[in-house]
Order: sequence, then C-alpha cells, then structure tokens
Amino acid sequence: MSKRYFGTDGIRGRSNTSPMTADIAMRVGAAVGNLFRNGDHRHRVVIGKDTRLSGYMIENALVAGFTAAGLDVFLLGPIPTPGVAMLTRSMRADIGVMISASHNAYQDNGIKLFGPDGFKLSDDIESRIEDMIDTDFETLLAKPDDIGRAKRVEGDIYRYIEFVKRTLPRESRDLTGLRIVIDSANGAAYKVAPSVLWEMGAEVISLADTPNGTNINLNCGSTHPDRLIEKVLETRADIGIALDGDADRVLIVDEKGAIVDGDQLMTLIGESWAKEGRLQGGGVVATVMSNLGMERHLADKGLELARTKVGDRYVVEHMRKHEFNLGGEQSGHIVMTDYATTGDGLVAALQILACVQKSDCPVSEVMKRFEPVPQLLRNTKYSGGSPLERPDVKEAISDAEAEMGDSGRLVIRASGTEPLIRVMAEGDDAAQVEKIVDGLIDLISD
Repeated sequence: MSKRYFGTDGIRGRSNTSPMTADIAMRVGAAVGNLFRNGDHRHRVVIGKDTRLSGYMIENALVAGFTAAGLDVFLLGPIPTPGVAMLTRSMRADIGVMISASHNAYQDNGIKLFGPDGFKLSDDIESRIEDMIDTDFETLLAKPDDIGRAKRVEGDIYRYIEFVKRTLPRESRDLTGLRIVIDSANGAAYKVAPSVLWEMGAEVISLADTPNGTNINLNCGSTHPDRLIEKVLETRADIGIALDGDADRVLIVDEKGAIVDGDQLMTLIGESWAKEGRLQGGGVVATVMSNLGMERHLADKGLELARTKVGDRYVVEHMRKHEFNLGGEQSGHIVMTDYATTGDGLVAALQILACVQKSDCPVSEVMKRFEPVPQLLRNTKYSGGSPLERPDVKEAISDAEAEMGDSGRLVIRASGTEPLIRVMAEGDDAAQVEKIVDGLIDLISD
C-alpha cells in the first residue's frame, strides 16, 4: 500500500501545502507521541531544524502536538540532521525530530523522525503513524495533568561539535597546514562546520554561512558547487567541502576545481578502512544509482558493492542486517555506523581529510579511485497516474534492457519526494546510453 504522507525520507512538501501544514505537523507530533509513549516515566523528544523560514511554523506545531500528547520537548535550534540523531541517544529521548527538506529550496520543508536508538523509523512504524494522523485528534490527547513542557536547550550544538572531532583518532585531528573552503549551504551547519575545521587547526575560508530564512541551498551547497569551485581556485585552497541544507551529505572539490561525488568518496574511505582492517561486511553498501565503475573497481580489490533501492534508510537497513559499517549514496550521503546512525557530511569530510593527510599527496591524486562508466540521469515530471505502468513504457524498458545486455544498467523509478520519473542508464558505450535515456524520457513525457 502506498503511503499518504511519508516518502523515502520522512514527510516532505511545499510549506503551507499538504502535507507540510501546521495542522498535519501538530497531528504528526501527537501521533508519534502516542506511539512512543510507554511506561510511567516522563517521555521526551528532541527537535532540531535547519534555517528555512517555515521551520518556525513547523517547530511550533510539532511542539503543540507532542506536548498535547504528554511529551516533554527539548528544542535544539539549527543543528545538522546527524546531530539530532546523536543527541536523541545521548539525551535518552524517546524520539528525535529534524525539520528539514535537505537540499531542496526554502519553500519546501520536511519532518524526519528518529527512534530512541537514533535510527530512522521503519516502513511499518511510518504506516502506523499515518493511521494515527488520520484518526480523531482528541483520542491522541493526554489528560490535563499530563500535558508536556517545552524548553529551548542551549549549548547542545557544542556537544555535537566535540562528537564530530572525536570521530578521528587523536593523531589525525591536526589539520594544520590545510587551507579549506567550506560551503555550509546557509543551512543547519553554518555554525558547526567552520568551527570544527578551525578548531582542528585548518585555515578556513567559509562560504554560505549567513542564513536569512530564504537563502538555504540558494546557489550554494552540495547541489550548487559553482561558487565553491571558484573560491577554491581563487584562494589556491587544498580542498573544498560542500554540505547540503541539513548537512547529512557532502561533496568535495579538489585543488584543481574538479568535483568528487559520493561514489569516489565511499570508495576512498572503503579502501582506507580495508587496509586498516576496519571495514566490516566485506565491502560497501550503496544504492542502484551508484556507478558501475565503482562496482568493478571494488571487485578488483576483493570488495563487494551491495546495492539497495534509493533512500538512505534502505542503505542503513541493509548495513545493519548484514553487518556492514560503510554505505551511502552517490549524492554524498555517507553513513558510517561506527560513528553515526545516519549520513553525516561533516564526519565523512573528516574521514576524507584524514586520508589526505596520510597520503601527503594533492587531493586530486587521492580522490580519483576509479574511472566512472558513462552514466546519464534525466528526470521528467508527471501530473498524475502511473506512467511506468503503461504497456508501451513497459515494452520500451524491456527492449532497452535487452539492448544494453550485460555491459550496462538501466534504473527507472518514481521519485519518493517529487512528482518525477527518474531515468538512469550507464554502460561502456556513451552514445548508446544517451540514446536509450532520451528515448525513454520522450516516451514517458508524452
């Protein structure tokens, strides 16, 4: 059964439009509060957010819902998503909430939920929450004497900063001599990211660190790296680091201005950990979108690339089930369960910087781990229905898969957060890849 509110990464939508309204946010708070309320102890929830304007509205609505359900609320303010996951466990909260639409523009917002273990909720729990959202609201309310309290927590962002630094061994925490450009996307890490790098000794040049509610991800961050590239070249920096709006993903720019994506980053970390005997599970977990070149390269190293469907939740589920400790997505959402329960762009960046320091080579030489296979991804909007269920589309997909054979891959899926069909093809023949993607996009768009 398809979900009514939840997508691949929590609830997301345009602000003040269903499902991202104050009314639904309040119902989410009350529903989640009821689901996780058990026993006689005072139940608590921690709520963090990024810097988008609608965060104030959603935050207050969630507070109303949680307190109405009898939970005490601790408001963290702007903090990266992985910081919320970490503090959920550290503060022994029953639930953690991050208000963010990640890399989307400020007009969108979202609600990400974490259980007491700091991991995102399962599909089954999300379905139960949806059923409760649509129930009679008064059935979710606590008795007058049991209504919860709310307070803003000061200083917990610094607990996260110390946690991030301690993910590296003491001998690797000195970044003296490195000139780093950090792009915080005018988002949740605008205070945290520059502080961590400076405190570790780096020369820091900070971009996109003045949020105003509407400039999050605006021509900055991991989805818009042009300014970062320019600044790296202008300042002759050793490396550029770009985070997204909630800082759970990272993108790297080398000293020559070349972009390094998540596939290369995961491969570098995986190889490094394998040499140190730290890599668990025999390889790396990634999604169906990761490049075939990565899979071939890891295989040459005796390592596996285990694939899941798109969504970091599914990557983490596979990691936990099969005891991997490294996984992620091509977008730069990298999960290292030795340190965190979700993607952490800043922690991943520190792992990369540690590899750079050990190599004593330019970043461009350290980062290029494999030659990517030609890959093309295009999106097309649709207004309704199920385009991928049309007989002509099914036939065209089957023909394309047969044409590519064993030399390539074809991945076609509906977006979990937007009304888009995503068509990705990759193979050794770039012209064939382009022809197949263009043909399928034209057909689906009809």
